[in-house]
Amino acid sequence: MAMNENLNLPEELQLNLERTEVLRYGENPHQRAALYIDPTDKRPGVATARKVQGKELSYNNLQDADAAFECVAEFEEPAAVIVKHMNPCGVALGESAYEAYLRAFSCDTVSAFGGIVALNSKITADLATELVKIFLEVVIAPSAEDDALAILSVKQNVRVLLTGEMPDAAQKRVMVRSIAGGMLVQETDHTIFDGELKTVTKRSPTEKELADMIFAFTVCKHVKSNAIVYAKDGATVGIGAGQMSRIYSAKLAAQKAADEKISLKGSVMASDAFMPFPDVVEEAAKAGATATIQPGGSQKDQDSIDAANAADIAMVFTGIRHFRH
Repeated sequence: MAMNENLNLPEELQLNLERTEVLRYGENPHQRAALYIDPTDKRPGVATARKVQGKELSYNNLQDADAAFECVAEFEEPAAVIVKHMNPCGVALGESAYEAYLRAFSCDTVSAFGGIVALNSKITADLATELVKIFLEVVIAPSAEDDALAILSVKQNVRVLLTGEMPDAAQKRVMVRSIAGGMLVQETDHTIFDGELKTVTKRSPTEKELADMIFAFTVCKHVKSNAIVYAKDGATVGIGAGQMSRIYSAKLAAQKAADEKISLKGSVMASDAFMPFPDVVEEAAKAGATATIQPGGSQKDQDSIDAANAADIAMVFTGIRHFRH
């Protein structure tokens, strides 16, 4: 939902929504569902995108496509995001959308099966040739070449959504979530960094490490907590999502990289929230990461800083957390 520059939380909240589609079912076949839109919200996205081919969009398709498109909107460079069950399983930048997709796909070729691909630039014919090689649920982008659409039409069931333009990732909006007896309303997480980054270790990050840390922390914002993201050269190389303890997200990210035979040597690691124990830094060092980025703010920050110094890892604090539930 769009909002004024200043977050307005009125004593009474009325939602004027229009039903545009009754969906086949909700998250599961026994649940009924429909898509409603806010006629005043002009933000480009999945709800108002033009579907040029494919089956009906499901409730899960809409949620996943929205998550993927909002993530890819963070980047100015050509980027690709592959999402599965609301979590990115591969994110990458490239000289072109084609290159970005191949790099994103290589992060987790198993989870990409049945996933959603989002792009922040035009779908080209060479990219479409790659997209039809695997089973995908949805491809969403601002536009597509005619030749690309012809290639994608071979996979008749794949939903292809064109939005016309990209949304502003920094736009202030509100989100609404129902709970028993009421609704929760909050400002969306539209900020990645709040002020300057603070180096807290003896060694400062190199220019390359810093670029990868900024990329990884941006991706972290879109990964379910607890979130750990390894990145190298502008691409994710291991993502650990949704674990109840941070150390297991770190272990999962490293295991996924190992499964894909991706070396984490020379990578950076990002965490969506502070590290209360040094174990995550120790795991990063064991994996081969040379730098870490995290919000900081734990009473035991020094333990993690000491572990980073011991491993000659550069650590940067952002001062801002990105929990995602």
